[in-house]
Amino acid sequence: MIRILVSDPLSEEGLNILREIKEFQVDVKTDLKADMLKETIGEYDALVVRSSTKVNKDIIAAADKLKVIGRAGVGLDNVDLDAATKKGIIVMNTPAGNTMSTAEHTFSMILSLSRNIPQANASTKKGEWKRSKFMGVEVYGKTLGIVGFGRIGSEVAKRALAFGMKVLAYDPFLSKEVAQGIGATIVELKELLEKSDYISVHTPLTDETKHMISAKEFRLMKKGVRIINCARGGIIDEAALINAIKEGNCFGAAIDVFEQEPLSADNELLKLDNVITTPHLGASTEEAQVNVAIEVAEIVRDALLGKGIRNAANYPCLEAEVCKIIEPYVNLAEKLGSFSSQLIEGRISALNITYSGDIIQHDLTPLTLALAKGVLSPILQETVNFINAVSLAKERGIKINEAKSSKEEEFVTLIQLEIKTDKEIKRISGTLSSNKQPRIVKIDEYYVELAPVGEMIFIKNWDKPGIIGNLGTLLGEHNINIAAMTFGRDKPGGKSISVLNVDSPVSSGIQEKIKKLENILTAKLIRL
Repeated sequence: MIRILVSDPLSEEGLNILREIKEFQVDVKTDLKADMLKETIGEYDALVVRSSTKVNKDIIAAADKLKVIGRAGVGLDNVDLDAATKKGIIVMNTPAGNTMSTAEHTFSMILSLSRNIPQANASTKKGEWKRSKFMGVEVYGKTLGIVGFGRIGSEVAKRALAFGMKVLAYDPFLSKEVAQGIGATIVELKELLEKSDYISVHTPLTDETKHMISAKEFRLMKKGVRIINCARGGIIDEAALINAIKEGNCFGAAIDVFEQEPLSADNELLKLDNVITTPHLGASTEEAQVNVAIEVAEIVRDALLGKGIRNAANYPCLEAEVCKIIEPYVNLAEKLGSFSSQLIEGRISALNITYSGDIIQHDLTPLTLALAKGVLSPILQETVNFINAVSLAKERGIKINEAKSSKEEEFVTLIQLEIKTDKEIKRISGTLSSNKQPRIVKIDEYYVELAPVGEMIFIKNWDKPGIIGNLGTLLGEHNINIAAMTFGRDKPGGKSISVLNVDSPVSSGIQEKIKKLENILTAKLIRL
């Protein structure tokens, strides 16, 4: 008997899918405290959760039989992925289940913001009849800027186009052809901010997207712009938004997600008449709840019955012998992809991957999946996983070409990535160290010896005396310790690169100071 524990509320439609399998015993226990879950989890083969259950490393350590964790929803911040992967537990989520729900809520917010519907409703119910106070605007002919053009962003675009709006889209991983196929125009973020009458964000919250719409961006926008956020709290700097509204530069906003949830009663946004707020309702429709319940039930069922793995957020090797060989290269491929995508400039059009050495005798599919996931993850975060990475890349017009080479290389085994964008071509190669740790050994024409882990600073500079001393002094002044450093140069005195592993995060302000040092050409921050 295969035992499944459902520890958070799940729609009956999902539960019935699991209950109809005679090999399954389904236990629904939605009131378990952490200590009780830890005591009982060892009896189960699968765990189904939403957001309430915290599946930390202690719970996973006690899960001796657990094979699968299914998350009914997108976010995985309540599941310790590293601990699950090390124990060979597959973690799966349901990234598509709330697409329509969130897209519709977004467009409802756009219309409500245009016609002052919540404010007019409240006024009318108080017995008032103030038609002139709630004069609205048409969306027809207006320009909607969509930041993040994945599943939800593209569905919002379709609805906007149906209302006669013009759509601009900013997404570093989207080709112009794909956007044009929907009817949108791909532009850079600056142009989107300058030309849009409405701006709606649809990106995950990452270190790169946190406060990506802040005071600087508001200064670029049209006077009277309307802002919508049904994605993640923190993408828009709330303090900057409040200032822009008070100063009259931004007409108003419709916000479903906030930097701190639940929203406190003294939040300044609640005091502004032209701000519409809802309590994180993007996925709160009956259909969305049923959809994610059905989807998580189906993927857990199929995984337990050996019918395939879908939406895996990790890719543990379940066969010991295969795992021993492949797992270090899967790790290397993912690190190589993530490092590369944070390094390049421009919109990605192709990933050309060449494998050489001993590894080519094995199935390389997990490596290509891992590399694609690494490339997309810095922007798409939890919406990309080992199973859907290649299909998501293709949706965005990114071509993936895989080749095996029997040519003798400088390293026993090598993964070489050529990543093409509309601005440049970058080539990065990686291998494993003697103790099976990932190493980047070549960046373009520069040979390096780089451990792709943690916080890194990538610098292009002239090969002149004093560079290292100046860097060390600057970082030391900000209490940032250098853990490791590697160099590469084309010739003495010519252009060179320096990559520093540091022990603590480097702010954008420090990055700008590095760029101003003598003989520094560029400086980028990379986080793995």
